[in-house]
Amino acid sequence: MVDPNSVANLANVLTLTRLFASPVFIVMIVQEGPSWITFFVGAVIALTDAVDGWIARRHGTTTSGAFLDPLVDKVFVLGGMYAFVEIGQFHWVPVSIIAAREIAMSLYRMTVGRNGVSVPATVAAKVKVTVQIWALGFALIPPIAEEAHWIVTTTLWVAVALTLWTGFEYFVDAKRISAGGAMSTSEETSS
Repeated sequence: MVDPNSVANLANVLTLTRLFASPVFIVMIVQEGPSWITFFVGAVIALTDAVDGWIARRHGTTTSGAFLDPLVDKVFVLGGMYAFVEIGQFHWVPVSIIAAREIAMSLYRMTVGRNGVSVPATVAAKVKVTVQIWALGFALIPPIAEEAHWIVTTTLWVAVALTLWTGFEYFVDAKRISAGGAMSTSEETSS
């Protein structure tokens, strides 16, 4: 088991690697647009998220990891989405809806975190991130981006729906917690 207050462990190193690789990915989107090399770089970054999650579950999560992992997901996903807005692949409305919810959730986590309350990611929230990443991935695959852009658009709007749904779930859970309840065990999954 790892010290829950530790920052220096393999899972957190992978998370920080993902953080520092994300700007490279974002610049590649703006400069290259849909391309196989950018898709590959994005896929590697996304896979490190799965690997660091697996390591954290196996060896123990840390407070810093629980904070950093969702934050880095947001940098990767929102940065990629806004890069696609910049080059005209994504419309700004769905991306802004996703960004507003993600920023609100981050602020909420920081606020309650100061009081020692951890807000773990739910299974639905993990599915949401996965669909957001699929939207990025589909937009990077040249044949889909050029010949079947409706797949990208549909996936992006499914991501919006999941983003709003999970935001609503967190809001309901927060109200229950503030009323003296607690999160159910089925919702207690760490990211």
